Amino acid sequence: MKDYIEIQNNYDRGEYAPSTTSATGVSAFSGIMSRVYLWMTVALLLTAGTAFLTLSSPALLQLIYGNAAAVWILFAAELILVISLSTAINRLSPTTATMLFLAYAAVNGFTLSSIFFVYSMGTITQAFAASGLTFGAMSLVGATTKRDLSGLGGILFMALIGLIIASVINIFWANSTMDAIITYVGVFIFVGLTAYDTQKIKQMSAAVEQGSVMGYTDAAAPRRIAILGALTLYLDFINLFLYILRLFGRGRD
Repeated sequence: MKDYIEIQNNYDRGEYAPSTTSATGVSAFSGIMSRVYLWMTVALLLTAGTAFLTLSSPALLQLIYGNAAAVWILFAAELILVISLSTAINRLSPTTATMLFLAYAAVNGFTLSSIFFVYSMGTITQAFAASGLTFGAMSLVGATTKRDLSGLGGILFMALIGLIIASVINIFWANSTMDAIITYVGVFIFVGLTAYDTQKIKQMSAAVEQGSVMGYTDAAAPRRIAILGALTLYLDFINLFLYILRLFGRGRD
C-alpha cells in the first residue's frame, strides 16, 4: 500500500468555485490537466526506469534487498517525500515541488522492483495494460461527468482507511479469504478515487482562474496544482496497478 491518505486532506482545505462553464474555466482545465498528465507520465516512466535499473544491477539488488534496513529506509524516504510535498505545496516553489515529486517517483521505483520477484513479466504487463485502460476510462469519467462526486469521495476515503487497517491486520492473520476481499475492495476504491480526484483537479483549476482557492492565487498556482494533481493521480494509478496485479496473480495461483 502506497501513501495516499496525506494527499486527500490537502485538497479538502481549499475553497472551491468549481464552475467550468466560463471560457477561463475551460482554459484553466485544459492547461492544468495537460500538465497533470504530462508529469504523471514522466513520473511513471521514471518509476519504471528505476525499477528496471535496479533489476539489472547486482550491486543495487544487494544494496536494497541484501539489507533489511535499506528497505525500511526507502519506505521512510517515500513517506517523508510524499508528506513534505502534499502538506507544504503552498510554500514550495514549483521547481522544488517538481524535484520532490520526481524524487518520490524514483524511490518508488526502487521499492516496486520487488514485484518482479513475485510475478512473471507476462502477468505484470497484462496488469499494467488493464490498469492503464481502467485508469484512463475512470479519469475521463471524472473529467466529463456533470455529477458532483464529492459525496463519493468521502465514502471512498473512509473505505480506504478501513482497507489499510484490514491490510495491517491481515499481515498477522494471513487469511487467504480476507486477502482476496482486500484485493477486490482495493481495486474498486482506486477506480472510484481516480474519477473523484480527476474531478477535484478540474474544480481546482477552474477556481484558480477565478482567484477563489485559498493559497493558490499566485502566478505559480497552476504549476503547483499540476504537480499536486500529478502526484495524486500517480498514487491512484500505482495503487490500482498493485491491486490489479494481485488480482491477476491470484488468478494464476
